[in-house]
Amino acid sequence: MRLKMLLLTALFFFPYFSLTAQKKSLDHSVYDGWQSIGEKGISNKGQWVYFTVNVQEGDGTLFIKDSSGKSVAMVPRGYNASFSPGQQNLVCRIRAPFSAIREARIKKKKPEEMPKDSLAIVQLSSGAVIKVAGVKQYAFPETGSSDWLVYWLEKQPPPIKEINLTTDSLTRLNNWLRLADSLAKASDSIRKKANELTTNGLASQQVPIPSTSAPPSGVSSADPTDEGTDLMLVNLSSIREQRFSHVTEWLMNKNGSILIYEQSKKAPGSNGKNTIHRVQLTSMNDQTIFKGFFDAKSYVMDENAQQMAFIADRDTSSKAVQRVYQLWYFKAGTDSARLLVHSKIKGVPTGFTVAENTSFRGDMGLRRNGSDAMFFSKSGQQLFFGLSAILPPKDTSLPEFERVNVDIWHFKDDQIQPAQLRNLAAEINRSYLARYDFDNHQVVPLANPNLRNVIISNEGDGKNFYATSDSGHRIAAQWQGFTLNDLYHLNPFTGKAILIKKQVKANLIDASPGGNYLIWYDEAQKTYFSFNAPQQKLTAFAKDIPYALYDEENDVPDDANAEGIVKWTEDERFLFLYDRYDLWKVDPTGKEKSVRITNGRNKQIQYRFINTDRDEKFFTSKSNLLLRVFDEKDKSSGLAFLPFENNLLTTLFKEPVWVGPAIVKSKESSVFLFTKETFQQSPNLFIKEANSAQRQLSFTNPQQAAFNWGSASLFKWRAYTGRMTEGVLYRPENFDSTKKYPMIVYFYERNNATLHNYIPPAPTPSRLNIPFYVSRGYVVFVPDIWYNKGYPGQGAYDHILSGTRAVVKEGYVDSNKVGLQGQSWGGYQIAYLITKTPLYRAAWAGAPVANMTSAYGGIRWGPGILRQFQYEKSQSRIGATLWEKPELYIKNSPLFSLTAVTTPLVIMANDADDAVPWYQGIELFAGLRRLGKQVWLLNYNNEVHNLAERKNRKDIQIRQQQFFDYLLKDATPAKWIKEGVPAVMKGRDLGLGQ
Repeated sequence: MRLKMLLLTALFFFPYFSLTAQKKSLDHSVYDGWQSIGEKGISNKGQWVYFTVNVQEGDGTLFIKDSSGKSVAMVPRGYNASFSPGQQNLVCRIRAPFSAIREARIKKKKPEEMPKDSLAIVQLSSGAVIKVAGVKQYAFPETGSSDWLVYWLEKQPPPIKEINLTTDSLTRLNNWLRLADSLAKASDSIRKKANELTTNGLASQQVPIPSTSAPPSGVSSADPTDEGTDLMLVNLSSIREQRFSHVTEWLMNKNGSILIYEQSKKAPGSNGKNTIHRVQLTSMNDQTIFKGFFDAKSYVMDENAQQMAFIADRDTSSKAVQRVYQLWYFKAGTDSARLLVHSKIKGVPTGFTVAENTSFRGDMGLRRNGSDAMFFSKSGQQLFFGLSAILPPKDTSLPEFERVNVDIWHFKDDQIQPAQLRNLAAEINRSYLARYDFDNHQVVPLANPNLRNVIISNEGDGKNFYATSDSGHRIAAQWQGFTLNDLYHLNPFTGKAILIKKQVKANLIDASPGGNYLIWYDEAQKTYFSFNAPQQKLTAFAKDIPYALYDEENDVPDDANAEGIVKWTEDERFLFLYDRYDLWKVDPTGKEKSVRITNGRNKQIQYRFINTDRDEKFFTSKSNLLLRVFDEKDKSSGLAFLPFENNLLTTLFKEPVWVGPAIVKSKESSVFLFTKETFQQSPNLFIKEANSAQRQLSFTNPQQAAFNWGSASLFKWRAYTGRMTEGVLYRPENFDSTKKYPMIVYFYERNNATLHNYIPPAPTPSRLNIPFYVSRGYVVFVPDIWYNKGYPGQGAYDHILSGTRAVVKEGYVDSNKVGLQGQSWGGYQIAYLITKTPLYRAAWAGAPVANMTSAYGGIRWGPGILRQFQYEKSQSRIGATLWEKPELYIKNSPLFSLTAVTTPLVIMANDADDAVPWYQGIELFAGLRRLGKQVWLLNYNNEVHNLAERKNRKDIQIRQQQFFDYLLKDATPAKWIKEGVPAVMKGRDLGLGQ
């Protein structure tokens, strides 16, 4: 009997042991299908959720579930989803199949011939799905319960066999919905089985092109002479539908009561004129409010949709050399739009006109909680728009081949020519914020070429605005990496600016919601300041906080940035600030004592506020703060609630996981979505209510169980400087401490906080593909590095080499089989290290700097700026000019010590590198080649600093594996390693074979 039981036990466990033995190592074929969580959303009351599961290359799937995790529907290739205002439907776009897009690209189809997106409407109660072909954009109202859906059709939607709202009668559609609802209710068992399959990750996926749902401000036509396409207006509650033909641009207001659409002159009944219409959606009254123009755009309505404004060019000639735009205004109850602003109206500066480009993004004239276009204030009493300088037309008197093209670099220029050329389009389209004064019928300019950045308050209705100017200070950015700012108090009614303080060094500058205060953190003085506008008083505040309010771990030769502000209270009596760990409630007048409202410092736990409501401008007595929790000791993370009224912190959970920062909360309940991950478990989506258990909604990458994976652990050692240092150590799944493993050391600054991060096997832009190597029997070590000013190379040596030796001392790493891999700053440190030690058997440096003396005067071609600031104030950490400390530039440059190199080195230096001049890689290669060292250089043609093309990412992963396997595993070298690839063989043989 005992023997029989043993046999049965052996038979029972045999499949497990067999499966374990059959686990595979990762190879380069696995990348495309590896899954990740994409967009996610939750309905207002928290009863419905959606999320996408994407793959690196292929087709993705949108999943819709209820809050219990039960499947409602799934939409293959669905993305860009949103719930209808009534919360009864979900709408998303459906991307064309990846295979169809790929085939069209192979055939070099024109953009208009490429496969088009579709639209899906999902009825949440039944799971019924309606699809509409050839949709390029859609939008819902932002607020209210109106279930209007607007969607814009492509020019020629491809025929499909599915229900199409544009062709089927409303009766047939209504009957179809009722039938679908009945069928769905009768098929719970089928849907339950489908849910089991989809939640176990068996559906096909796709990486989405980043996009967002159509903004309420509508969508601009790319070509004002375009004939337009059909715009569909559908009420999802009543199944009412209306079509507007030849639409070139449109806008729906926030609550879905008004639709504005622009119709081309090809529309029936237009009499050959472009027209603008305003539709009252409750009555469907369609009013023509403007006609006879060449181009109109930048439509905007006030909060109640009683006013609207837009800019238009009325010169209908298509041959005009310069386009002249004017600002037009319409008010409900009037017959048509009227001209409001032109270049001759009172207040418009000489040489300026209404800006064609009304964007104020970045430094283009405005900062106002993320909005970046012409707008009405919250009350509707103020209208803000852009003014731009009138540029002379280009000289076309000579043919192109006889025109001189020359760039003139001048020592007084704010920016060098490469930066000017890089920003040319933005500069041509630069606009300056102005306000239209309805009472006096004039323009009040607020920004100008010397005062570009305006900070508004009270959503445009504030009595106090502010402005910053770096005029006269910009040249210094060449070596500082920043500009000093002059701060101004700006009167929005007169446009008068009064200086508050000159030459402030501050990244953090912000106004209180109502505008009574301007606050900033002066990095040089390490102090917060406030300017009280009603009292015209400047105050240093939060000085009673006994801890640093800046980055305590800053180790670059520049002043540290502030940890940041959280938010103001509604009455502007207090604002909330961060130190390294906690939130503090402070008085901007400096009178009341600062109060710490979390207690993380003693336990080295960091709390950070998560803003889940973009409309919440300040904290009220009813605010319930959602905080992200991070434990610096064990790198665990979680979430906590902090009610504003009593400051009693409740930790919802804290686990040895990484909680993703993108957390979504329902508007009307305490239900929220978040992702969790570890190195061993890919990110999955969870749902939680404040007082309930977490529920897992997704189950990504089930195929991972078939592969050898690994583990991640925190590794601590004492660096050569004496500092206790941390790093992350990755070891194979079947790790045996009695064996000897090859090891690759990868690094970039400090990475200890990534202990619990999942790293998918993927063709990286140039980083080390960590799980790939761990799966194939390598140990991977990622050490933290700390630096002292003037000696960045020594900092790398003290921490990387000491960490490497500490791991080797553990006994399971073969000291003769250790390699290095790093990119950019990591690439520089590799080049430096191999001149100082023979320990490493193989090294791979991506985009390294070899010679700081020549790199100091180089250009970062991406932004077009000089690199001097990097050495004096930033990452390269020299802390002095080349002329002040030439010995430090030489001492830290690997180029001058290449005779000591014994380690074989591969360099990646691309000819379109937008950060490190690629001649740095050439200098390193040329020096090592001249000295007879083993060195290879990979130049991916027309590629940037970090590889962008997926084909190139895949290629470098193969070459990197071949290189490390050759030197660290004694594998047979590939042809490119042994012989190279002559230019004559380019495009004929990649040299990947043996």
